[in-house]
Amino acid sequence: MADNQTLGTGAANPEIVVIGAGPAGLTAAFQLGKRGVACTVLEADSVVGGISRTAERDGWRFDIGGHRFFTKVAAVEAVWHEILSDDDFLTRPRMSRIYYKGKFFDYPLKAFNALAGLGIFEALLCVSSYLWARLRPPKDQSTFEGWVAARFGYRLYRIFFKTYTEKVWGVPTSEIKADWAAQRIKNLSLFSAVANAILPSRNRKDITSLIEEFQYPKYGPGMMWERCRELVEAVGTKVIMEAAVTNVHLEGDRAVAVTADTHGGATTYRCDHVISSMPITALVRAMDPPAPPEVLAAAAGLRYRDFLTVALVVPEEDGFPDNWIYVHSPEVRLGRIQNFGSWSPYLVKEGRTCLGLEYFAFESDDLWSLPDDELVALGKRELGELGLVDPSRVEAGYVVRMPKAYPMYDDGYRQNLAVLRSWLEEHAPNVHPVGRNGMHKYNNQDHSMYTAMLSVENIFGASHDTWTVNVEAQYHEEKS
Repeated sequence: MADNQTLGTGAANPEIVVIGAGPAGLTAAFQLGKRGVACTVLEADSVVGGISRTAERDGWRFDIGGHRFFTKVAAVEAVWHEILSDDDFLTRPRMSRIYYKGKFFDYPLKAFNALAGLGIFEALLCVSSYLWARLRPPKDQSTFEGWVAARFGYRLYRIFFKTYTEKVWGVPTSEIKADWAAQRIKNLSLFSAVANAILPSRNRKDITSLIEEFQYPKYGPGMMWERCRELVEAVGTKVIMEAAVTNVHLEGDRAVAVTADTHGGATTYRCDHVISSMPITALVRAMDPPAPPEVLAAAAGLRYRDFLTVALVVPEEDGFPDNWIYVHSPEVRLGRIQNFGSWSPYLVKEGRTCLGLEYFAFESDDLWSLPDDELVALGKRELGELGLVDPSRVEAGYVVRMPKAYPMYDDGYRQNLAVLRSWLEEHAPNVHPVGRNGMHKYNNQDHSMYTAMLSVENIFGASHDTWTVNVEAQYHEEKS
């Protein structure tokens, strides 16, 4: 470290380095600021927000993945409204549909809509399949396939879950652990879905998959994190962009400094604690001295799924009222379509809307490496194949790439993650992993924020187990 400039963040308070300026990292900085602690935030990218950023191209704003601001965690909701004023939020209706075999199905499932779409004969077969699964549930429910089939029957599983999920993850559903299903569709079954369809209430918040309204920052989720950056900088925190962390320096089983590469060269920041939202795989590889081979092997065994948005500008009348359309048709590579104008009119321009076509990929595959113009052409062609929009109506196109968007819940992830957790807890207990990639955990934005909030409390003497956030059977989906 002798050739690097070494900086401190102040002697009166603990010196804290926060890695990453997404929801988890900036929430940590925000909470520290409320305690009078200025920290240093190191962000490898040129924009804040991580996957919750709002990308901008030629005055258009794109929400990467779609972010409904809805939470059961009161402390998180309070932070949202501390960062932004009530006037900055819109209350938006949720509308989503599934596209399958040339037809649209309401999502969440509505009994009569599904019956009309599938036809009476197919609907009866689905109900029979469901009843059979209840009588003889799958023996192995540790996989996504077995977990969903047990709750919906194999026939509905194949229609409404298999194809889309395999697009998302790029592997068979038999290779995806049920943990992911439990995170996304807890306590939603065919019975509860039909019951909610037949006996609707105004705003079904008892099951998150069925919420009908949500809050949304009028200029997109990035508005939240751009404002949060301003607030933390106002109390003395330094947010350093394009600062890629290369090393976390350990002495005596504690982190004592973090080195990041910036345009000015390598800079080292002393620390008493590190709050890290960088991928836990990269965090472990950055340790100096290095982690042992078996720990590095576990890090190499964790995988991520990457994400592309192809944003296409069309006349407003060519849009649709949905926030999302889930594309279950196997004949196209497209996974999901957003209409940004349905999220907020402030994201689009008068007389026009923008459709966000979402593709799931690995950085190593052909889709990820396609030039932008070819991805735009693919998106236009697939919109036409689906019968949604005439390709000739597309006026402009943009591509936004988001690497490591989704931590994969494959067969070995749990064991590999346990190795990393155990090693960090023993050899770097003052390094606090937070957020989706920091914990290799499919958290939503609110849970990522909550892990950061609890980690800050831990630094000041609490003993929360942040790894229990969003794992309880009723925690995420039902009212407490």
